[in-house]
Formats: sequence, structure tokens, C-alpha cells
Amino acid sequence: MTTKASKANTTPAIIAMFFLFAMISFVTGFQNPFGVILKNQLSLSALQSQLGNLANFIAYLFMGIPAGMLLQRKGYKFSAIASLLVGILGVAIMFISSFLPDSAIFGVYLTGAFVAGFSMCMLNTVVNPMLNTLGGGGNKGNQLIQLGGSCNSLAATICPILVGYLMGDIANSSLVDARPALYIAGGIFIIATIVIIFTNIPEPILDAIKEEEKEKKETAKQAEPTLSGALKFRHFVLGAIAIFIYVGVEVGIPNMANLYMTNDLNIVPSAAGVLVGMYWFLMLIGRLVGGAIGGKVSSKAMLSTVASVGLIFLLLAIFSNPMNTIAIPAFDSDFNAMSVDAPINILFLVLCGLCTSVMWGGIFNLAVEGLGKFTAVASGFFMVMVCGGGILPVIQGGVADACGYLASYWVLFAGLAYILFYALIGHKNVNKDLTAQA
Repeated sequence: MTTKASKANTTPAIIAMFFLFAMISFVTGFQNPFGVILKNQLSLSALQSQLGNLANFIAYLFMGIPAGMLLQRKGYKFSAIASLLVGILGVAIMFISSFLPDSAIFGVYLTGAFVAGFSMCMLNTVVNPMLNTLGGGGNKGNQLIQLGGSCNSLAATICPILVGYLMGDIANSSLVDARPALYIAGGIFIIATIVIIFTNIPEPILDAIKEEEKEKKETAKQAEPTLSGALKFRHFVLGAIAIFIYVGVEVGIPNMANLYMTNDLNIVPSAAGVLVGMYWFLMLIGRLVGGAIGGKVSSKAMLSTVASVGLIFLLLAIFSNPMNTIAIPAFDSDFNAMSVDAPINILFLVLCGLCTSVMWGGIFNLAVEGLGKFTAVASGFFMVMVCGGGILPVIQGGVADACGYLASYWVLFAGLAYILFYALIGHKNVNKDLTAQA
């Protein structure tokens, strides 16, 4: 029914989802440069500078499953609007913190980051299945998700460059300097809310529930798939751990690099922002390439390759002599073009973006293989495990305080080693006898 109308109405919804995909990354990306600002403004340790990132990601631990339940009961449009309103609140709290004295700013800022994390988790729960639905599933649905991921990476590239420019001189920067970035985030959230309110968004989940309720009147209710059922599959459990580690690795690499550059190397924030932005830009390139070859290369081959290369890049970053430098194009606080001599270690860390770009999809595909009816509940649990993006960088920050910034990358090296193990061995479904129950 209404194929023409449906097709005509999908474009605004797709564009709205792309904007939401970008906002997830843009607001999440605040925690890295804002951590650098607060570290210098409040004389924080490396570990403490990662607490904003922890607050943002730990929200996934609390909101992952409730967000899925909200989507199941209220549908895409309601969930998207609720997510955006929560996001506006989180950005507003962070904005308010910039007016407070140094003695009060950190606690309020962390509260804002935590609330924003709820929004990011809720948006993540909406946009992935929504884009897949708008594309009609299959290859087209996957293509829209890959394009949405590209918008996500583009926003992640812009965020550190923008905030680095706003910071100016690191010694004199404060959260006040970052207010324009919060204006932009709040404005886009408000615009996106208005757009979605007036956009016709398909609700296949609600339609399916209505159909299911009709069927239940005629047939006995079957047992609903539960998380405990999914956890019986060893490769899913190991995959959930891999997702937890992966997000921590993805976030930890640029976060600690930013601190290393602005504190140990005295690189100006604008230039450091460009280098961190290059990491996210390479993730964008990697996702585009991954989307192009994904139909021809297996998830196992792709994941094992990027994990292996990532391990090599980290070893080169840890052991290369920081005295060996490479000229990197950047700009100063007045946006004048300049060149910065950055240690070659930074180059290897930036190149890791090519490796982390396609890990999520590879891990996800391997982990849900053979889960059958448990796939949906397994997907919801993955959102909970995204909290690793906050926990692992805090551990890395503690190691950085004790042993130095470069030495802290051994934490992420161990994480990539586990992901390589999962790609080669851990992903195998050894519980095939459970498939019939799935």
C-alpha cells in the first residue's frame, strides 16, 4: 500500500537521521577537547580529565536496555524527539557549568556529560534500525547505515578542530572559550527536533506490534527471546566483550593523543585539534572503503586485518623516538595556516583511525551470527557495552599518570590483541546445538 507516498516521504526522514548520526559524534566528541580544557583550567590529572568521557559513556550502561524498550513501545518518532530533548538538557547543563567558579564547575559539567550520554545512547538506538528500515533492509539498508556512519565520522573530524580553534592559548583557556561549540550543538538539536516533529517517519515496529497483538488472540503466546538466551552463545559473549573494548580503543587513542600533544609536547590546541580531527577523518575514509568492499570481504578477514595493522601502528607509536618529527599542516588561533613539527609517534596514532573505522560492523556481524530470534535482544545489549568507551580511557589515564602518555597505550594494545583473538578464534559458534532454539 502507498509505495509512492512511502518513497516520497523517506527522503526527509533519511536526512533527519543523518543529522542525528552526526550529532551523536559531535556531542560525544566534546569530552576529548573539553577534558584538555578542564585539565589545565582545574589542574586535573590525566585520569580525572577522562571523567567527562566516562560520564558520557557510562550512561549507555544505564540507558541501553531502557532505550530499546522505549523504541519498542513508542516507536521511532517519539524516541527520537525524546532523545533530542534530553540532549538539549545535557548541553544546557554543560553550558551552565561554564558560568560557575572553578570549585563548582567540574561536578556540574560531569552531570551535563552524563545527561548528554543518555541522549547519545537513545539516538544510537533509534538511528541504526531506522536507517535500515528506510532503506528497506538488505544492501540498501546497510548502505544507508554506512552513509550515516560517514556523517558520524565527519562530525567527529570537525569537533576537535573547532574546539581546538576556540581554545586559543592552552595556558589561558577555560570552558568559557568552548561556549560557541555548545551554541552550535544546542541549535542543531533544536532544529532537528522541529524537523522530526513535522517529518513523516514510518513506524514498522508499532505496526508489527499491532499485528502481533492480533495474532496473539488466535494463537498461544510464544516465549519472548531473552538476554539470558543470547548469553548461552559463547561467541556472542566474547563479541560483547570485544565491543566494550573496541569503543574504549576507538576513543582512547585520540583522547590520550590530545593530552600528550597539549601537555607534554606543548603543541597549540588548534594544531592538536587538527591532528585529532585527522584521526576521525581517516575513520571516515575507512568506513567509506569498508562499505564499498564489505560485500566481497568477510567480516573475519576485515576485522583480523585491521586489528593486526592497528597493533603494528601502536607498537610503532610506543617505541618510535619522539625526537623524530614530521611536519603537519595546521592553523593558529587566528586561523592562519601554519606547519607543526609533530613527533612521528602521533602520525602512527592518527593512522589507527583507518583500523578502528570498520571494527564495530565486523564485531557485530560475527557476534550475532547464528543467534536467530535472539539477534534483537543481543543488539540492545551491545548498546550497554558501549560504556567501554568511558571506562577504558579512564584506566588508560591512570596508567598515563603513573607511567607516561605513550606507555598508557599498552592498555589499548592489550585491547586490540583481544579483538584480534576474537576475529581469529573467539567468533566461532561452538554452540551450534542451540541454533534450533534460536
